[in-house]
Amino acid sequence: MPTVTFIGHAGVAVDAAAFHLLADPWLSPAGAFLGAWHQYPRNDHLDPGPLLDADWVAVSHEHLDHFDPWVIERLPVRTRILIPGYPGPAFRERVAAAAGGRQVIEVPPWEKFALDDRGSWLTVIPELSPMCHDAAFLIVADGRGILHCNDARLTAAQARRAKHMAGGRLDLMALQTSGASWHPICYEYPAGEMAEVSMAKRVAKLRAAQRLVRQTEPVLAAPFAGPPCFLDAEVDHLNWVLDQEGGAFCDPEAATSWLREHLPGQRWECFKPGDAVDLDTGEITRDPVSAEFSFADADRDAYLRRYAADRAAAIAAVLAGHPEPGPDLFDRFTAHFARLGGLSDYFLQRIAMTVRFEVTGPNGGTWDVDFSPDGLTVAEASPDVRPHYRITTAARWLDGVLTGRMAWEDLLISFRLSLYRDPDVYNDHLVGLLKHANAPALDAVEAYETGRDESERIVVADGGARYDIPRYCPHAGEDLSVGAVVRDGRIHCLAHNFAFDLATGECLNARAANLTSRPL
Repeated sequence: MPTVTFIGHAGVAVDAAAFHLLADPWLSPAGAFLGAWHQYPRNDHLDPGPLLDADWVAVSHEHLDHFDPWVIERLPVRTRILIPGYPGPAFRERVAAAAGGRQVIEVPPWEKFALDDRGSWLTVIPELSPMCHDAAFLIVADGRGILHCNDARLTAAQARRAKHMAGGRLDLMALQTSGASWHPICYEYPAGEMAEVSMAKRVAKLRAAQRLVRQTEPVLAAPFAGPPCFLDAEVDHLNWVLDQEGGAFCDPEAATSWLREHLPGQRWECFKPGDAVDLDTGEITRDPVSAEFSFADADRDAYLRRYAADRAAAIAAVLAGHPEPGPDLFDRFTAHFARLGGLSDYFLQRIAMTVRFEVTGPNGGTWDVDFSPDGLTVAEASPDVRPHYRITTAARWLDGVLTGRMAWEDLLISFRLSLYRDPDVYNDHLVGLLKHANAPALDAVEAYETGRDESERIVVADGGARYDIPRYCPHAGEDLSVGAVVRDGRIHCLAHNFAFDLATGECLNARAANLTSRPL
C-alpha cells in the first residue's frame, strides 16, 4: 500500500494505510529566498487541497526551499509538525512562529517516533558536525523503508546504520545531487575558472551520491532536491547554471544518466512533480503535466519567460516588502556585528580576517568588519586595509537581515549578492557565525571540533608513498576510509569537497583543522 509521491524539489508525500505525511514540501507561489528561487520544474499544477490535508509534516531544516511558511500556514490545525532537534533555538522558533496553534515536535536523532499504531515510524539523522544544520529522514511506512536525505550529506556509516535500522532494506533512497549553493555562481571568477570550478563541484556531488548508494544498495534510488530556477530580473542571468553541459547545478535527469552509467547494477529513476511510486510493487505512475517537461528542453528560455510572467505579481509583492532603509543603516550594522562578535571567541580566532561589505543603494556604503581574535571592530572601509572577503549586496537586503526578517544564510542563498575572496579559500567559521548567530549553536560546534577523538587512524597510499591519517575528516567527520579520493599527493573528502595535502596535513581549499597526516 505505501506510496511515495514526489511533489517537486525535495518534497515528497508518503501515503500509508493510516496516515498521510509530507516531507519538506515547497509550494509557495512566491518561491523562496526573497523571491529569487522558484520550483523547477514548476509544481503549481498540483492540487494543494488534498495534498496539504496531512497528518504529519516533517521539515528537515530552515532553508526556505524545505521549510515553506506558505505551506505551514495552510495545514489543518490537527497536523503535527516534526523537526530535528538542533543545538540552537533558531529553527525551532521559526517553525513555531509559522505553525500558529499547530503542534511542533522535536525528534531526537536516531530515536523512532511512532506515526501510527501499526509499527510505522520516523527518525532524523543529522549531519555529524553541528556546523551543518541539515538532517535526513528515515521513514518506515507499513514496513517499507524510505531514506529521504534532503540536503544532508550523510556519511557512509550513517547510511548503513539507517539501512540496518529499517530492517536491512531501503525500498527508496532519495538524495540531493544538485548542490545549489552560492559558491561558485555568486563569486567573481573569470569565465574559464567559473566553468572549471562548476564542473568540479558537479562531479564531486555525483561521486558522493554514487558512493553513498553503493554503500547502501537501496531497491530504488532517486536523485532529487533541485535545482531551482531564477525568475526575477535581478537574478535571472543566473539561469546559465541549469545548462546540462556546463552549468553549476546538476538536474535530476542529468544526474540519473550519470549515475546509471557509473553504477549500472543499481535501479535509478528520475521523478518530477506528481510522479508516484508504489513501494510494494515498484510500479511508477507518471504525472501527465510533468511528463511534458524535460530538463534538456532546448526551449528552456521560453519556458522560463512564461513562468516569470505568471509569477510576476508574487515576486513584486516580495520586493515591496523590502523597502529602502533609513539613514541609520550603518549604526544598526555596527550594533549587529558587535553582538555577533560577542558570541564566540572560538569563532573569532578561526575567522581572523577582515570582511568588506559593499552596500549599494540609498544609505549604503563600504564598511569593514575586522574579525580579530582580540575582538571584532566595524569601521568605514580604508584603502590601507586589504580585505580577505568582499560581500556586495543592496541596502534593502541587508536591512532585512538587520531587522530580523531573514537570516544571513537566507540572503546568501538568495544569490542577491556577489562575493570575492583573496586568497580563494573558504572560511567555514565565517559562514557558520553568520548562519547560526546564536551562542548555543556556536558552542556546540566548538565542543564538537575540540572534542574529537583522532585515535582511530588508517593508512593511505599515493604515488608510491604511504601516509598515516585519521580515519575521520577533521572538518565534519566523514569516514575517509570509504568517503574520499586520494590522488596527486592529496586526499579529497567527498562529503564537503575539502582537500588536504598528505605531506603536511594542510587543508588547501578551506580553513580547517590540520589533517595530522604522517608520512610512513
